[in-house]
Amino acid sequence: MGEKIKVLRESRGMSRPVLAGLCNRGPDWLKKIETGERELRSHTLLLALAAALQVGDLSAITGTNTSTPVPLGRLTHPGMPDIWAAVMTRSLTVSAAKPVDPAVLQGRTDQTWRVWHASGRNRTEVGALLPALIRDGEAAARTLDGAQRRAALVALSDIYRLTGQATAYVAPAELAWVVADRALSAAQDADQPAAIAASAWNMGNILRETSYPEEALRVVQEAADLIRPHLDEAPDDWRGIYGALQLHAAVTAAREGKEGDAWRYWGKGDQVAKSLPPSYVHPSTVFGRANVDFHAVSVATDLRKSQKAIGLADDIDPDTMPSIERQARLWVEVARGHLQRGDTTAALHVMQMAHRIGAETVAYTPSARTVAADLWRTAPRALRAEAGRLAEAVGIAAAG
Repeated sequence: MGEKIKVLRESRGMSRPVLAGLCNRGPDWLKKIETGERELRSHTLLLALAAALQVGDLSAITGTNTSTPVPLGRLTHPGMPDIWAAVMTRSLTVSAAKPVDPAVLQGRTDQTWRVWHASGRNRTEVGALLPALIRDGEAAARTLDGAQRRAALVALSDIYRLTGQATAYVAPAELAWVVADRALSAAQDADQPAAIAASAWNMGNILRETSYPEEALRVVQEAADLIRPHLDEAPDDWRGIYGALQLHAAVTAAREGKEGDAWRYWGKGDQVAKSLPPSYVHPSTVFGRANVDFHAVSVATDLRKSQKAIGLADDIDPDTMPSIERQARLWVEVARGHLQRGDTTAALHVMQMAHRIGAETVAYTPSARTVAADLWRTAPRALRAEAGRLAEAVGIAAAG
């Protein structure tokens, strides 16, 4: 069984830490499974491994003749069909209608980013605005020329980056890659370093979440090298996206178990934050002092340093973070830390907070759903009802 798991993992380009993390376990646990040092008897963990490896039947791992289907259903959202139509059916002809003014288009895009960070129902509200933004952005980029076209391309790159955020984990893989590539292509056509760096940050997210951590690091490092020469005279937002690239690299390294690299990248982001005004927040990545501190918790959690993660979280004032989406994700990370320590009561309390702050962030983020599912399965009798209500609210109980 261990050899089968290893072959499947490697055939999908997944590292051991990534696959183990998807099962909420450490790489040493998976190594022992793969080498046969440890027997895997838990049916729940077998299903988790099979789902992470996208294996449709458990017999592909167990080698038995008994068929056991593995639920591989993708999360869905009612806004996806309209977004899919806007992205995948763009016209090949130029519209005769007057294109949107690039400044107006950028203003609408910036406002939609603010909705993403400010709303507890951000996927639903942003998803309703994206189809028109995508079509208007495409029309402006294709019909304008000169400086106006470059401005429209920057806005279009921002629109596609936001589309990637709003459809993460609910979009089919082909749409995720199309959106990431269009964001980067538009930025490169605009020849604007900050836009290129921001779209590379977005591309890095896609690469990391699809188990290409080395490629994710390469992309964000190249983007950092591209924008670094401009930083001395650049606006604050250029330094903000440079800092966001460092935090991205920190989390990517942490998920690979590279502790030294993870904290080195985090330190670079920390230095960038210190060079910016204390109240500075990047409009789309929300890079700033609070986000650097939030990422320290994420890095410690991904490195399975739960005690350190919880200690760092104790020193954070969540209200300093203007993004509801990021606040909710912080509490999910803290809940993960509590679960790593075996403190189910604290983890449940913190997850309930995360859900109250950002219900859709919890419901549509795999790590949050994993925590909710683990709580539902392992909560002590006194907390079982509360854990069940959380699982139902997140959609775990309904999915079985």
